[in-house]
Amino acid sequence: ILSVLTQAFYDAEYLFTVPPTVFNPPPKVDSGVLRLIRKKEFTLPCNEALFFKVVKQAFQQRRKTLRNSLKTFNLSNNLKANSIFGQRPEQLPVQAFIELTLLIEKDQV
Repeated sequence: ILSVLTQAFYDAEYLFTVPPTVFNPPPKVDSGVLRLIRKKEFTLPCNEALFFKVVKQAFQQRRKTLRNSLKTFNLSNNLKANSIFGQRPEQLPVQAFIELTLLIEKDQV
């Protein structure tokens, strides 16, 4: 959820790696520092509140396909036939979530 929402609203830049030795207790992995810069005057081309709901609901049952995890939206059978619903949320880029939200918006009208 965090990755999709961050990519939707921010430009991320990798700055540097932080070794485990600077933490107490030290983790077993290196950490990275990112700079997040809010996209200026950026608005989603879809309903923002619905976008948040779709992303959150999709990742609540990560191992399931979107067809199963988005059942609460009461989607039409015609929409559920779309190939995007056969995928899992971690397989989708941010743009696909935006397109998915637009599809759900049109379906609920």
